[in-house]
Amino acid sequence: MLEKVLIANRGEIALRVLRACKELGIKTVAVHSVADKDLMHVRLSDESVCIGPPNPTDSYLNIPSIISAMEVTDADAVHPGYGFLSENADFAEQVENSGFKFIGPEPGTIRMMGDKISAIEVMRKAEVPTVPGSNGPLDDNKDRTLALAKEIGYPVIIKAAAGGGGRGMRVVHNEAALLKAIYVTQTEAKSFFGSGIVYLEKFLENPRHVEIQVLGDGQGNAIHLGERDCSLQRRHQKILEEAPAPGVPIEARERVANTCIQACKNMRYRGAGTLEFLYEDENFYFIEMNTRVQVEHPVTEMVTGVDIVKEQLRIASGEPLPLTQADVSISGHAFECRINAEDPVTFLPCPGKVKLFHAPGGPGVRVDSHLYSGYCVPPYYDSLIAKLISYGETRDQALLRMQIALDELLIDGIRSNIPLQRELVRDAEFQEGGVNIHYLERKLNS
Repeated sequence: MLEKVLIANRGEIALRVLRACKELGIKTVAVHSVADKDLMHVRLSDESVCIGPPNPTDSYLNIPSIISAMEVTDADAVHPGYGFLSENADFAEQVENSGFKFIGPEPGTIRMMGDKISAIEVMRKAEVPTVPGSNGPLDDNKDRTLALAKEIGYPVIIKAAAGGGGRGMRVVHNEAALLKAIYVTQTEAKSFFGSGIVYLEKFLENPRHVEIQVLGDGQGNAIHLGERDCSLQRRHQKILEEAPAPGVPIEARERVANTCIQACKNMRYRGAGTLEFLYEDENFYFIEMNTRVQVEHPVTEMVTGVDIVKEQLRIASGEPLPLTQADVSISGHAFECRINAEDPVTFLPCPGKVKLFHAPGGPGVRVDSHLYSGYCVPPYYDSLIAKLISYGETRDQALLRMQIALDELLIDGIRSNIPLQRELVRDAEFQEGGVNIHYLERKLNS
């Protein structure tokens, strides 16, 4: 087992990792910016190191500072959490070249999955269903591009190979607009991601966002932990998630999950990962793989009983997976509401001092948060301040428990999106299950 882990992140995920380490008897090192010296996990860790000023570029994204902190504290591994450097192949490579362990996939795997085109190629070889498209980068042959789009059928979507976070994507509804849209997307991609490579796919008009959680031990073993529905989104950012996905036939679910396992075995995938799909008319279409722990991992933990973060730590220690697929069972239903420090109407960030924080409780309720009364939410980072999770034997019970928990949750002193979440869990169409990825945007704009 690892002896000492440096946590290269902040907020709720850093505290989540710290708790998992404590359960396994692993010492912890918290790195933090000047603005984050009062974070809960910094207070609770065995050691802490300030790695720079508030700007993430100078602290949480500063690779030399993080590796130096590992050296001076004699840490033997780093857990990157999500965001920041968690999917940075260069960081993982430098960590391992410096003699430390990176708690996640091998650098080559991260690099391969970070490029949408190479990721699709890997998935196609494992017979993971993909969206009809160019199956590779678009070239300068305009006639071939126009013919391909016509064959696929409009609307189509142009995507940056190195894109993410909703950037580097453009929907085209007719042939007249295609070539200009490709040029604009290439220019945007070059500016944001350093690469102007783009590809073409069929644009699905009303899909759901369904993802498969996987674990691999890097030794050729891999399992899936079922699926999550993450369709309630605003500007491609997830707001509320649940597991399992309602209304997905067991046959379709098992079919796609088995191909995901095969893809992981082919890659000798190491650690936790998530394969994301668009789901429409009982068909799954692969869009990308996240090579890290997801924000929404707790809903999977609730319905499987598997501690995903502890499994990450065990895998990084060189242990084989303790479970086979036959050992995994899905029981009950779970929801997660992301609580953000933002105005519930304008969605503008609302940092400031938390005068009072009261977490809800009761059967089937879990709160993952770094908040405490008196804590000051800084303006420099993502606005996520808590994750509220509910579990029930049925979807209706889990949803009712979430409604009660949201009514109990109290964050005074700053504005948050709690009013929006209370509205969403009482929304009639959401209660029915199976809303698509456009539902929330349309609701907010109506």
